Amino acid sequence: MVKINILYASTEGNTTSFVTKLTDIAAENGDIVVARCIGEETDYANETAPFVAIVPTYLTGGTGTGPEVTEIFTNALGDYIAFGRNRQYLKGVIGSGNRNFNVQFNLTATRYAQRFNVPMLFAYELRGSKFDAEKAYHIIKPLFGE
Repeated sequence: MVKINILYASTEGNTTSFVTKLTDIAAENGDIVVARCIGEETDYANETAPFVAIVPTYLTGGTGTGPEVTEIFTNALGDYIAFGRNRQYLKGVIGSGNRNFNVQFNLTATRYAQRFNVPMLFAYELRGSKFDAEKAYHIIKPLFGE
């Protein structure tokens, strides 16, 4: 049995829906997902085990990818990862977004991966499908052991 730790942000329930699918896939394979939603009300804590971050894309300030485009709603997760030594346990980032936003699709997760110098592992649209959750599971499971 592999224990997969996930920290995520969800404002409209899309990411929570994806995490539920991912949790179900892991359980079908005899593994366990321990997931925590990080928001503005979350108290900072020192992480002590590896984790993957899952972050949706919510932006304001334009239609491109430049510095005028800023993150909204997901900053609490970024601040939590930056707290103390938490970043040393971050193994990678999974992102979501709406493909209708073209170059901004998955931009938040791409920025997290760059900011924390970890791989961008996978991207899915909106709530993701069961197939997306299966792909993500097979990508992240090896990061936590076999």
